[in-house]
Amino acid sequence: MEICSDAKTKDCALIIATLTSFLPPFMVSSINIALPAIGAEFSMNAVLLGWIATSYLLSSAVFMVPFGKIADIYGMKRIFQIGLVIFTSSSLVAFFAPSSSILIVSRILQGIGSAMIFGTGTAILVNVFPLRERGKVLGINAASVYLGLSLGPFLGGLLTSFFGWRSLFLINVPLGLIPLALVLWKLKGEWAGAREERFDLVGSIIYSLMLVAIMYGLSLLPAPEGAALALAGMVTFFLLIRWESRVACPVLDVGLFKSNRVYAFSNLAALINYSSTFAVTFLLSLYLQYIKGLQPDQAGLILVAQPLVMTVLSPYTGRLSDRVEPRLVATAGMALTFVGILAFVFLGQETSILFIVAGLIILGLGLSLFTSPNTNAIMSSVEPRCYGVGSAMLGTMRLVGQVLSMGIAMLVFSTFMGKVEIVPEYYPQFLVCVKVAFAIFSVLCVVGIFASMARGTLRENQAEKI
Repeated sequence: MEICSDAKTKDCALIIATLTSFLPPFMVSSINIALPAIGAEFSMNAVLLGWIATSYLLSSAVFMVPFGKIADIYGMKRIFQIGLVIFTSSSLVAFFAPSSSILIVSRILQGIGSAMIFGTGTAILVNVFPLRERGKVLGINAASVYLGLSLGPFLGGLLTSFFGWRSLFLINVPLGLIPLALVLWKLKGEWAGAREERFDLVGSIIYSLMLVAIMYGLSLLPAPEGAALALAGMVTFFLLIRWESRVACPVLDVGLFKSNRVYAFSNLAALINYSSTFAVTFLLSLYLQYIKGLQPDQAGLILVAQPLVMTVLSPYTGRLSDRVEPRLVATAGMALTFVGILAFVFLGQETSILFIVAGLIILGLGLSLFTSPNTNAIMSSVEPRCYGVGSAMLGTMRLVGQVLSMGIAMLVFSTFMGKVEIVPEYYPQFLVCVKVAFAIFSVLCVVGIFASMARGTLRENQAEKI
């Protein structure tokens, strides 16, 4: 389906989406640098400190699909701008937060705002740009995400060092107000492909409970309560499928996964991709500082190689998926991702920095080839009435994959090392953990290659609809 929009609307939508795609990743990657300073000011223990990051991920994942559905019904621009208001105002609350509890509440609100932004931003782009241009603009959008991830640790460290951790939240205020002003005064039109449908409140509640149980359970692994929560989440998942199969207007269209092979396997490939790659930076950061003896800024400079490659190449790989079947491009990207991660299985005390940088470059190339084409495949495989849910589901796959990736890493550490401090005495066990984790991620990538190939051909899927 070709969607006609004037050039000004296209340019405005792309600028707004690019600016807002930068914000949440920048916040996620920069806040980790500031956690020690935040903990020191509020005297927070490690568990409570972890909730500053976890609360954001949980609330964002829980609300993304419901708000995506609401956007399909009531208008994407409306939900998008409300999300910007919530994200920006909660950033201001965090800046003035007098206690750790207020700060965590503000992070929950930030997650809700982020869910509304990410659940609609990609959908607006797909509505505004015709099929032949989607890969290009989605690639530019992905590049903005990676730019936020790249600059987060560097700028976050500078801001925290010179202006304190609160400056990380204050900078989000003008960065949020600029796209909000553009939405209000420059972005013309509204998009709501499912105005005739009703919102499935019961399904949304079941979905939210399921996701909270699974994500929080995974974050607690390998503790018994973590396994119990994750199991409860899986049971709730089957309850959700049963409910959504019966209602007329489901918040999560189960039939879409059953009838749309491209959509189903593209989302599965996204989940596997994020599950196998998100913890890479975490593991390598520890390796570089403990085993190689580098300072945090030196380790950060090396790790920036991966997102830098992704930032530069994503617009081109997205454009490539406009001309070449996305399944082929994304599968090639997953294969290169496998090669990059497999290289880290062979890390040792004598491994050269050049080898690590080369592995990160290969990984960055693989991810840039996978992400934009895979997003293009997902958004181009659904009807306009499902654009909000399609965009939100992709965001949910990303968040769940990130939590699962960290859960795997933590499970490996608990199994092979136990709850001990990483000191020279335990470096051999630490190296074993790193190698085992990367081996598991490599196997996941192989599964992801088959999932990516199994999705079918997007062009044929579109031809069948026509």
